[in-house]
Amino acid sequence: MTSTASSTDTRQGRAPHEQRPSWQQRLRRFGYSAGPRSDVRDRLVPPYAEPSPRLWAALGFSPALVDRITRWSGWGGPLLVTLMAGVMRFYHLGSPKAVIFDETYYAKDAWALVHRGFEVNWDKNANDLILQNNGHIPIPTDAAYVVHPPVGKYVIGIGELIFGFNPFGWRFMTALLGTLAILMLCRIGRRLFRSTFLGCVAGVLMSLDGLAFVMARTSLLDGVLMFFVVAAFGCLLLDRDRARAKLAAALPVDADGRVRPDAHIANTLFLGWRPWRWMAGLTLGLAMATKWNGMFYAAAFVVMALLWDVGSRKVAGASKPYAAVLKYDLFLTFVATAPVAISVYVLSWLGWILSPANGTGGYFRNWAATDGKGGTWSHFMPDWARSLWHYEHEVYEFNVGLHSPHTYMSNPWSWLVDGRPVSYFYESPSPGADGCPVNAGEKCAREVLAIGTPLLWWAACFALLYVLWRWAFRRDWRAGAIACGVAAGYLPWFMYQDRTIFFFYSIVFLPFLCLAVAMLIGAVIGPPGSSDTRRVAGAVGAGVLVLLVTWNFIYFWPLYTGTAIPIDQWRSRMWLDTWV
Repeated sequence: MTSTASSTDTRQGRAPHEQRPSWQQRLRRFGYSAGPRSDVRDRLVPPYAEPSPRLWAALGFSPALVDRITRWSGWGGPLLVTLMAGVMRFYHLGSPKAVIFDETYYAKDAWALVHRGFEVNWDKNANDLILQNNGHIPIPTDAAYVVHPPVGKYVIGIGELIFGFNPFGWRFMTALLGTLAILMLCRIGRRLFRSTFLGCVAGVLMSLDGLAFVMARTSLLDGVLMFFVVAAFGCLLLDRDRARAKLAAALPVDADGRVRPDAHIANTLFLGWRPWRWMAGLTLGLAMATKWNGMFYAAAFVVMALLWDVGSRKVAGASKPYAAVLKYDLFLTFVATAPVAISVYVLSWLGWILSPANGTGGYFRNWAATDGKGGTWSHFMPDWARSLWHYEHEVYEFNVGLHSPHTYMSNPWSWLVDGRPVSYFYESPSPGADGCPVNAGEKCAREVLAIGTPLLWWAACFALLYVLWRWAFRRDWRAGAIACGVAAGYLPWFMYQDRTIFFFYSIVFLPFLCLAVAMLIGAVIGPPGSSDTRRVAGAVGAGVLVLLVTWNFIYFWPLYTGTAIPIDQWRSRMWLDTWV
């Protein structure tokens, strides 16, 4: 009886939303901790962490200088990381002066798109002629059958229009977007963790990843897709903060100046038109119009955003948060994402739509007027819409049925451990040629290998386990967001394990792996308020990990840049048999 009464007493005086449900009690054995209940405003919009005053005092900085550094670090730190990443990515961007891997498709498709509005069939010797004549060759007129939407190729084509139809031109925009993605990741990490330091750590890790580096220096579509996915995630994160700030501003303040929850406000407050959610719809549409797997991110991010709304209203005191979201948030979220994304996708085909329908335009452009003539839908849809729908159906059939074997195809089970990288370019120059040292003794190896920095990816495997634990047993929304970003880019490929797929597809969820490692590093360093000994030991451990990743990136630098090295040095970098 005494035990029961004691348990009852501890719950007296709490508001219903503060009473801990039984599932939380059960999760305590796995490490769950609800934490102390603070001001609702701080729970809705947590403050940003600041370095300890003892650190500034130890460094001898004056209070005025500390204030200036704190105010400027939010942008200054990310910009410094981005500058470092940009210098590396643009360094000798035109090397190798060759059409490497799938550049043979996308560089030429981009050039045709920005000039004709649709892709064309090129001669077999077109690559040699482009390199020999610096891109000054006639553009064919015969339409080509392609299986990816046009936005990514339009992006590549912008660089070609500015710098010419040459390796630097067709790699410029992927390098630019790959660099800007790191700036966004720094700022996203800062907002996600409320720590400029951890945000910059995430950006540094991505800048030092070999796969991100190689993809930024190659005109493939997946790097462009990654940029739009990261942008969409950032837009939703901004929307979350602004919606929660609006909730906090609407809640009542008690006599002590503390913001208190209010069920009526939390259940009925309209959060406005939420422009950042519309921006997310735009960027998700651009992602889908780059590659179709952007659709998985669109679906996952919409669910994630709605669950964020549920959590926000629950913290604000909503008695029925799911019902409130269904009433006030669901419709606007749907309109801001699905119709916007679909409209962007259709508009991306405008060049194809406006091309002639007499057989001289884009592939299948005249289908509705020839093979698809007549039928019920001809009374409801214009010919271009029926032709486009037929084209999309044919592309779908191709994509799900692609089983042609390829030397560098891989199973998604191997991706997280760098099991099977992709060789984009390989030459064996003789001593004294193409950068091969005169005293090399035998031929050198010159390769561009799309492989993640091994120590970073292997650390990310442990970081993912930590993130899943934080999400499942600590109910940490940040961990859930990171897990969502990884799952949307990774798990769908397990449905197509017999299809021809490649490791470099994982570039899309790489930023979320970097966020996971940054979160793990934050845990290693320790939370604010930890003892000096704990923080110093954690900082040393985290610093060692980052330094090892840095060394690993430098060690593999020749394989990322196509630098000629003696064949023995190349062999020493083939750590796994599956890398050859």
